[in-house]
Formats: sequence, structure tokens, C-alpha cells
Amino acid sequence: MIDWLLDPFRHEFMQRAFFGCALIGFTNGCLSTFIVLRRLALMADAMAHSLLPGLAVAILIFGLAPVGLFFGAMIAALFVAIGTQLISRSSRIKEDTSLGLLFACAFSLGLVLLSLSPVRVELHHYLFGNILGLADSDLWVIYAIGFVVLPVLVALERPLFLTIFEPSIAASQGIPVTALNYLLMGALVLSMIASLQAVGVVLALGMLVAPAATIYLFSDSFSALFWGGGLLGMFGSCLGLAVSYWLNLPSGACIVLVLGAIFLAALLFSPKYGVLSRFFRRRHLHEQSLARWSENDAA
Repeated sequence: MIDWLLDPFRHEFMQRAFFGCALIGFTNGCLSTFIVLRRLALMADAMAHSLLPGLAVAILIFGLAPVGLFFGAMIAALFVAIGTQLISRSSRIKEDTSLGLLFACAFSLGLVLLSLSPVRVELHHYLFGNILGLADSDLWVIYAIGFVVLPVLVALERPLFLTIFEPSIAASQGIPVTALNYLLMGALVLSMIASLQAVGVVLALGMLVAPAATIYLFSDSFSALFWGGGLLGMFGSCLGLAVSYWLNLPSGACIVLVLGAIFLAALLFSPKYGVLSRFFRRRHLHEQSLARWSENDAA
């Protein structure tokens, strides 16, 4: 049994995958605090899908060079993010409508462009990821993105916090609200690019939402959300990878399913905001009310 549990850690490709998982899970878990509090889940989903046309254009022009793929994905996601803001601010179309339209068009364009690629491309690889195939260049990209995103989020924690909850007060204090929103979008894009190899464009949203959403059911503290989300993202990602090895299942899907299972357990059993605790607390109050009414009738 012990040998079976430790077997994944004996292979070099699994050690590389665990290292990548830990970095991606921690970075995305910290960033997920802002996505949950700012309600950016739809935006994150749209931007994850919008990476595909950028990847396709980069493959058509530069082949499978990692640098070309990195900049292609980043430019495509930024194009959709900025395009959404321009459409919603210059017309009567709301932000969610323009976002849904742009990401659907971007994803469709990516599929069409990939079908034209002269290079053999595994579409499944970009949609659902393949963390077992991490190369040294992929690890360097993941490490560099984490090295940039995490210190920026920590350094700007207070102005970002004020921008999320009180943007008008933040603006009155001289905080550049618009610039910080674009900075947050940039961090989101970079984290998606880091997640691309692990879970692909379809499943990336799970790693960017589940950690902070789970901690949010236990605590109202911003620090707990930020650091707890990071640790939970790292733990859930590595556990999902180990489960995929033990059961011979797709790694990206297992990572998201493990994070989803942890969220479901928190939703049911959280002592503060869990469904069961609220049910029993409400029932307890109801029984207290009935007892009080019975005492009044007896008197």
C-alpha cells in the first residue's frame, strides 16, 4: 500500500508535474480571491476560451515555439478583455453580453484557425491540458509568471481591496481604479497561460475559482482567503495529479474534480456557512420558539 502511494513520486516526469502543479495551484489560488470577491468568474471563463485563437495564430506563424505561443495567447486574451470594455462603454450593450459574444467568436475562430495549421496539432491537448508533458521551458514560464504575479498582488493588496469594495472612495483617495482593474486583468491572463499546459482552456476556470470559493465558506478574512486559497489550490492540484496517476485517469480533469469535491464538502459541512449547519441552526431556533410559545400558553 505504501509503495502504491509513493510510486508517483519516484518518476522524474511526475516530480516535474508535481512541481508545476504546486506553482500553478498556489498562484491561481491566491488570484482566485480577487476573482471571487470581484465576481469575475464569467470574465475568467471567457478569457480562458479566448486564448485559443492566439495560440492558433502563433502556431500558424511561428510553429510550436513556446515564446510564440505565450505571446499569442496573451495578446488574444487582452484583445477580448479590452474589446469587452470598449463595447460595453461605447454602446448600450451590457458587459456580460459583449463578453459572451466575443468569447464565443474567439473560441470559434481558434478552432477554424487550428484546422488550417500545417503543423499537426492535438486539439485535445489545448482544450484539456497535459501536465505530464511539461518541458523545462514550460516550467520556466510557470515560474516566471508566479514570480511576477504574486509579489504584485501582495504589494497592491490594500488598494486592490479598496478598489473591489469601494471604487468611488478609492478614486477619491487618488488610487488609479481603472489602471488597477486592467492590472488585475493582466494578472488573470498570465495565470491562465500558466494553467494552459496543466488543465487546458476549458478547465482552467476551476483552478481560478474553486480555492477562494471554498475558503469563503469558512472565513470572512481577506488574508485567509488570499493565503488559504493559495495553499488549498496547491494541495488540491497536487492531490488531483496523484489521484490521476493512481487511477490512470486524465490529470486535468482529476485536478478540477478534486478541487470541486473539496468545495462540495465545504458547502455541506462548513460550521459557519455550510448548508447542514444552517439547516440545524434554523431548526434549533424553531424548536426554541415553539418551546417559548408553549411556556407562554401554560402560564
